[in-house]
Amino acid sequence: MTERLYYHDAFLREFAAHVMSCAPMPGEPERWQVVLDCTAFYPTSGGQPHDTGRLADARVLDVYETEDGTVVHVTDRALAPGPVHGAIDWPRRWDHMQQHTGQHLLSAVFVEHFGLPTVSFHLGRNASTIDLEARAVLPQQLAEAEQYANAIVTEDRPVEIRWARAEELAELDVRRPVARTGLLRIVEIEGCDRQPCGGTHVARTGQIGCILLRRCEKVRGHWRVEFLCGQRAVTAARADFEALGEVARRLSCNPAEVPTLVTRALEERQALYRERQRLQEHLAELEALSLLATRAETRSDGIRQLVHVFEHLEPGYLRLLVNKMIAEDRVRVLVGTRLGGHVIFAQSRGLQGDMNVLLQQALAAAGGRGGGTPQFAQGLVPEAARLEAFLETARNLLG
Repeated sequence: MTERLYYHDAFLREFAAHVMSCAPMPGEPERWQVVLDCTAFYPTSGGQPHDTGRLADARVLDVYETEDGTVVHVTDRALAPGPVHGAIDWPRRWDHMQQHTGQHLLSAVFVEHFGLPTVSFHLGRNASTIDLEARAVLPQQLAEAEQYANAIVTEDRPVEIRWARAEELAELDVRRPVARTGLLRIVEIEGCDRQPCGGTHVARTGQIGCILLRRCEKVRGHWRVEFLCGQRAVTAARADFEALGEVARRLSCNPAEVPTLVTRALEERQALYRERQRLQEHLAELEALSLLATRAETRSDGIRQLVHVFEHLEPGYLRLLVNKMIAEDRVRVLVGTRLGGHVIFAQSRGLQGDMNVLLQQALAAAGGRGGGTPQFAQGLVPEAARLEAFLETARNLLG
């Protein structure tokens, strides 16, 4: 078992150790698995990612632990047995310490003030999350939790490490019981939280920096809260403010007025969309009647049949237009648009024949794909320039 120096000093940036073994990583000849007698490198565990850094001249790319408690360092070169100097990537470690202690603080706040326990934690590259056991998490609860947590940050309370046996946890009033046995490491935020944890943490809550709750969504039966601490929170807040400022500039208003103006713009957009739909419906009705009167042929069986290629008609409007035409009695339509090679075969209700079968027969010769019902079928023809020939083939199949 590897001695873990970070258990006692999370601020340790450099250390001396001995290389106990070094072996090539199976299937990855350019990576090596190094085991030390002691280490300050944190392995991926408990929702917290691993540390990176250097062992002598070798870069530490990954760190993981085995079932027997051995910490394995994955490096980009081999290391000889004997003494070695290790150095942690401190900015990464410090960021992880801020996020992890911030998580403990937030989890304690959600339990104490709202009765919402944390069921899982993930420290991500850009943001971290906790999953809460809750039927719902209200926006007001998020705002209050953020205020409570930041108040404790401002108080700069001590964050202490203590050790206790598993059977003593009940007496210590830990936030969340664990199934582990033996001697356990307890992280305590004074007057706020006690929780078994093997991760790296700051020494005082003031070192967490500001805490920012970003969003909340339901995921697999739990409510996931995204949060940022320290420099992450500052960077995100700056980016959010700049984005808000840009929107305000474009709307020629103050940032505080953005929600009102955006809501108004969306309402106006929806009204314009409804008006556009109404006008399109009316235009399609008029155009359908005009096409049937001027372009359709009347067959010997009395069916008005339109075979036509539109040059620049959008597929959505083409479908609307066709539906208006087949709403009339005894109409059959074989049409296409060069925009994407979209084709539609359709006919009025009650007419004999199957438009889907006809489309499949025509596509068998020209390629493409499509389908539908006996009354309405649509598809795509790969060569839009040959739509006339495709529609003529379909006309001939009808007889």
